[in-house]
Amino acid sequence: MADYSVLLAVDSYKGSATSREVEDYLEQGIRRVLPDVDVKKFPIADGGEGSVEALVSARNGKICEAEVSGPLGDPVKAAYGILDDGTAVIEMAQASGITLVEQSSENAVRCSTLGTGQLIEDALDHGATKIMVGLGGSATSDGGVGMAKALGVKFLDAEGNPIPCGLIGLRDLATIDMSGLDPRVARTEFVALTDVSNPLTGENGAVYIYGPQKGVALKDRAELDGWMCSYAALLEKTVELPVEHVAGTGAAGGLGAALLAFCGAKIVSGIDAVLDAIDLSSAVADVDLVITGEGRMDSQSANGKAPIGVAERAKRYGKPVIAVVGSRADDLGAVYEKGIDLVLTTVNGAMSLEECFSRVSIDIPIAGETAMRAFLLSRQQEMGRSEGAFGQYAAAM
Repeated sequence: MADYSVLLAVDSYKGSATSREVEDYLEQGIRRVLPDVDVKKFPIADGGEGSVEALVSARNGKICEAEVSGPLGDPVKAAYGILDDGTAVIEMAQASGITLVEQSSENAVRCSTLGTGQLIEDALDHGATKIMVGLGGSATSDGGVGMAKALGVKFLDAEGNPIPCGLIGLRDLATIDMSGLDPRVARTEFVALTDVSNPLTGENGAVYIYGPQKGVALKDRAELDGWMCSYAALLEKTVELPVEHVAGTGAAGGLGAALLAFCGAKIVSGIDAVLDAIDLSSAVADVDLVITGEGRMDSQSANGKAPIGVAERAKRYGKPVIAVVGSRADDLGAVYEKGIDLVLTTVNGAMSLEECFSRVSIDIPIAGETAMRAFLLSRQQEMGRSEGAFGQYAAAM
């Protein structure tokens, strides 16, 4: 049988397995079919959870750790990466993530991005001249004010006093003083990684769309968005830049807006930036099959999620793409249109979510085996068609 090579580029299954773990399980299943197959593994992420691991692994980087302020002020240990070229990679969720606090209406307005700003300061102390900040998984809706505070920006009320941390502080905000902004910021390239395009304010903005999952009561959204609108107006006046309606400024509760306004960040597709940084396209060119995936695949997956980014690169070289996912929606037409050829789920029967999580080491290898057998079957069919065509040609001679 011909020698084959398979590239694995899978996002994490949130809550059950990291990107690297999923790929290790898939490799087990693939080798049940072809023990000697060449497997290339590229852990990936779309700018959220797993981005540090993916980039550090691919770029010979190192992990740094710092103790910073958590969303509600409690100290947390947060990790970030430094790549081979000195670029720092930060996941804001490490310091200001939704998994670090209980979701409630009170916490929703008090959670701050201060710790994310402290991570940026630590990266600057380590000599970073480029900083990539992943905006996924936030607990915050403070417009990035906490992050900017850590970098030296002052946010004051009408009496000249510092405003409280969190979204609630925006209610009393009257002045933004940038005179104390760390001068290293101006000498540093900032890139904000996101998989959403929401603006800062309005019914498609940070508070309305993402506030409820952080604890914001539906009845309070209009009032809280009003505070964000006031902040946006003052922010634009201070930095003399249109910020409020730029795509992606609403990511991570408005952290995208603060990175744009105070750090001059470029807001880019997280998965595109990660795949470019690990040079996935070059690796895809030399393999026979690409397997990607994520925990849940639905119509939203077609809008900039990790598997689609992988598929788009694979299709440039005409490679088949199979997605192995934890679960899927009934209709994946939009996903197939983006270059996924086959979607396989790891669920093999009726079971609870807890059972699904407990069986990842069993079910993901089964899915990997199935994916490989499906690929080999398609190859056999292609060879059969080619041989048939050749036989017809020979008979006509």
